[in-house]
Amino acid sequence: MVKKLQKSAPEKKSSPQLSGTVKESAQQIWLAGLGAFAKAQEEGGKVFETLVKEGLSIQRKTQAVAEEKITEATSRMANMATDISSKASGQWDKLEGIFEDRVSKALNKLGVPSAKDIDVLIARIDELNRSVAKLSAKSATANADKAAVTDQAAPTKTAARKPAAKRAPRKTS
Repeated sequence: MVKKLQKSAPEKKSSPQLSGTVKESAQQIWLAGLGAFAKAQEEGGKVFETLVKEGLSIQRKTQAVAEEKITEATSRMANMATDISSKASGQWDKLEGIFEDRVSKALNKLGVPSAKDIDVLIARIDELNRSVAKLSAKSATANADKAAVTDQAAPTKTAARKPAAKRAPRKTS
Protein backbone atom coordinates (compact mmCIF):
# COMPACT_ATOMS: atom_id res chain seq x y z
CA MET A 1 0.00 0.00 0.00
CA VAL A 2 2.76 2.36 0.87
CA LYS A 3 4.54 1.28 -2.30
CA LYS A 4 1.59 2.25 -4.41
CA LEU A 5 1.51 5.71 -2.94
CA GLN A 6 5.23 6.14 -3.47
CA LYS A 7 4.96 5.06 -7.11
CA SER A 8 2.15 7.39 -7.81
CA ALA A 9 3.75 10.37 -6.17
CA PRO A 10 6.64 10.83 -8.63
CA GLU A 11 4.35 10.52 -11.56
CA LYS A 12 2.21 13.33 -10.24
CA LYS A 13 -1.08 11.80 -11.13
CA SER A 14 -4.17 13.79 -11.12
CA SER A 15 -6.31 14.22 -8.13
CA PRO A 16 -9.04 11.76 -9.22
CA GLN A 17 -6.44 9.03 -9.49
CA LEU A 18 -4.95 10.03 -6.14
CA SER A 19 -8.32 9.91 -4.48
CA GLY A 20 -8.96 6.44 -5.98
CA THR A 21 -5.66 5.21 -4.64
CA VAL A 22 -6.44 6.63 -1.20
CA LYS A 23 -9.88 5.00 -1.29
CA GLU A 24 -8.32 1.70 -2.27
CA SER A 25 -5.78 1.98 0.53
CA ALA A 26 -8.48 2.87 3.04
CA GLN A 27 -10.53 -0.10 1.85
CA GLN A 28 -7.53 -2.41 2.35
CA ILE A 29 -6.91 -1.00 5.83
CA TRP A 30 -10.57 -1.50 6.64
CA LEU A 31 -10.50 -5.10 5.45
CA ALA A 32 -7.28 -5.76 7.36
CA GLY A 33 -8.97 -4.42 10.49
CA LEU A 34 -12.02 -6.61 9.94
CA GLY A 35 -9.77 -9.62 9.40
CA ALA A 36 -7.86 -8.85 12.60
CA PHE A 37 -11.13 -8.43 14.48
CA ALA A 38 -12.49 -11.74 13.18
CA LYS A 39 -9.22 -13.48 14.05
CA ALA A 40 -9.31 -11.90 17.55
CA GLN A 41 -12.87 -13.16 18.03
CA GLU A 42 -11.92 -16.67 17.05
CA GLU A 43 -8.74 -16.71 19.12
CA GLY A 44 -10.19 -14.51 21.88
CA GLY A 45 -12.34 -17.26 23.38
CA LYS A 46 -9.39 -19.60 23.47
CA VAL A 47 -7.15 -16.91 24.96
CA PHE A 48 -9.82 -16.05 27.54
CA GLU A 49 -10.14 -19.69 28.61
CA THR A 50 -6.36 -19.99 28.84
CA LEU A 51 -6.20 -16.85 31.00
CA VAL A 52 -8.95 -18.19 33.29
CA LYS A 53 -7.04 -21.48 33.73
CA GLU A 54 -3.82 -19.62 34.53
CA GLY A 55 -5.73 -17.41 36.97
CA LEU A 56 -7.13 -20.46 38.78
CA SER A 57 -3.69 -22.00 38.97
CA ILE A 58 -2.21 -18.82 40.44
CA GLN A 59 -5.11 -18.51 42.90
CA ARG A 60 -4.59 -22.08 44.15
CA LYS A 61 -0.86 -21.52 44.58
CA THR A 62 -1.50 -18.25 46.43
CA GLN A 63 -4.04 -19.91 48.74
CA ALA A 64 -1.65 -22.75 49.51
CA VAL A 65 1.13 -20.30 50.38
CA ALA A 66 -1.28 -18.20 52.48
CA GLU A 67 -2.49 -21.26 54.40
CA GLU A 68 1.09 -22.33 55.03
CA LYS A 69 1.93 -18.87 56.38
CA ILE A 70 -1.20 -18.88 58.55
CA THR A 71 -0.28 -22.29 59.96
CA GLU A 72 3.25 -21.11 60.65
CA ALA A 73 1.99 -17.94 62.35
CA THR A 74 -0.48 -19.94 64.43
CA SER A 75 2.28 -22.29 65.54
CA ARG A 76 4.50 -19.39 66.52
CA MET A 77 1.71 -17.74 68.47
CA ALA A 78 0.95 -21.00 70.30
CA ASN A 79 4.62 -21.37 71.23
CA MET A 80 4.76 -17.79 72.43
CA ALA A 81 1.59 -18.29 74.48
CA THR A 82 3.08 -21.43 76.07
CA ASP A 83 6.31 -19.60 76.91
CA ILE A 84 4.46 -16.65 78.40
CA SER A 85 2.19 -18.99 80.36
CA SER A 86 5.15 -20.90 81.84
CA LYS A 87 6.93 -17.67 82.75
CA ALA A 88 3.78 -16.31 84.35
CA SER A 89 3.28 -19.56 86.24
CA GLY A 90 6.84 -19.35 87.57
CA GLN A 91 6.25 -15.79 88.70
CA TRP A 92 2.97 -16.78 90.39
CA ASP A 93 4.77 -19.61 92.20
CA LYS A 94 7.41 -17.19 93.47
CA LEU A 95 4.75 -14.71 94.54
CA GLU A 96 2.80 -17.45 96.28
CA GLY A 97 5.92 -18.58 98.16
CA ILE A 98 6.68 -15.04 99.30
CA PHE A 99 3.08 -14.55 100.40
CA GLU A 100 3.04 -17.83 102.35
CA ASP A 101 6.31 -16.94 104.10
CA ARG A 102 5.04 -13.53 105.14
CA VAL A 103 1.70 -14.87 106.37
CA SER A 104 3.51 -17.62 108.29
CA LYS A 105 5.79 -15.08 109.97
CA ALA A 106 2.85 -12.84 110.87
CA LEU A 107 0.88 -15.77 112.34
CA ASN A 108 3.96 -16.91 114.26
CA LYS A 109 4.33 -13.43 115.77
CA LEU A 110 0.69 -13.57 116.87
CA GLY A 111 1.30 -16.95 118.53
CA VAL A 112 -0.71 -19.04 116.10
CA PRO A 113 0.89 -22.47 115.78
CA SER A 114 2.14 -23.56 112.40
CA ALA A 115 1.27 -26.82 110.66
CA LYS A 116 4.60 -28.27 111.82
CA ASP A 117 3.83 -27.31 115.42
CA ILE A 118 0.43 -29.00 115.20
CA ASP A 119 1.98 -32.13 113.67
CA VAL A 120 4.49 -32.29 116.55
CA LEU A 121 1.67 -31.91 119.09
CA ILE A 122 -0.37 -34.64 117.40
CA ALA A 123 2.63 -36.98 117.50
CA ARG A 124 3.13 -36.17 121.18
CA ILE A 125 -0.54 -36.81 121.96
CA ASP A 126 -0.36 -40.15 120.16
CA GLU A 127 2.70 -41.09 122.21
CA LEU A 128 0.96 -40.09 125.44
CA ASN A 129 -2.13 -42.12 124.46
CA ARG A 130 0.06 -45.16 123.92
CA SER A 131 1.72 -44.63 127.30
CA VAL A 132 -1.66 -44.28 129.06
CA ALA A 133 -2.91 -47.43 127.31
CA LYS A 134 0.15 -49.34 128.50
CA LEU A 135 -0.28 -48.04 132.05
CA SER A 136 -3.99 -48.89 131.99
CA ALA A 137 -3.20 -52.39 130.81
CA LYS A 138 -0.61 -52.82 133.56
CA SER A 139 -3.04 -51.43 136.15
CA ALA A 140 -5.83 -53.74 134.97
CA THR A 141 -3.46 -56.71 135.13
CA ALA A 142 -2.31 -55.73 138.61
CA ASN A 143 -5.91 -55.30 139.83
CA ALA A 144 -6.86 -58.67 138.34
CA ASP A 145 -3.93 -60.27 140.12
CA LYS A 146 -4.98 -58.65 143.44
CA ALA A 147 -8.55 -59.78 142.98
CA ALA A 148 -7.43 -63.32 142.26
CA VAL A 149 -5.30 -63.33 145.38
CA THR A 150 -8.11 -61.85 147.45
CA ASP A 151 -10.66 -64.36 146.11
CA GLN A 152 -8.42 -67.26 147.08
CA ALA A 153 -8.03 -65.95 150.62
CA ALA A 154 -11.60 -64.78 150.99
CA PRO A 155 -13.47 -68.14 151.40
CA THR A 156 -11.62 -68.91 154.60
CA LYS A 157 -12.46 -65.54 156.04
CA THR A 158 -16.07 -65.54 154.94
CA ALA A 159 -16.72 -68.97 156.40
CA ALA A 160 -15.60 -67.75 159.79
CA ARG A 161 -17.94 -64.84 159.68
CA LYS A 162 -21.38 -65.16 161.07
CA PRO A 163 -24.29 -63.86 159.22
CA ALA A 164 -25.36 -60.51 160.44
CA ALA A 165 -28.62 -60.25 162.32
CA LYS A 166 -31.47 -58.73 160.53
CA ARG A 167 -32.38 -55.33 161.73
CA ALA A 168 -35.92 -54.39 162.31
CA PRO A 169 -37.37 -51.82 160.05
CA ARG A 170 -37.61 -48.34 161.43
CA LYS A 171 -40.87 -46.89 162.11
CA THR A 172 -41.56 -43.53 160.76
CA SER A 173 -44.16 -41.46 162.52
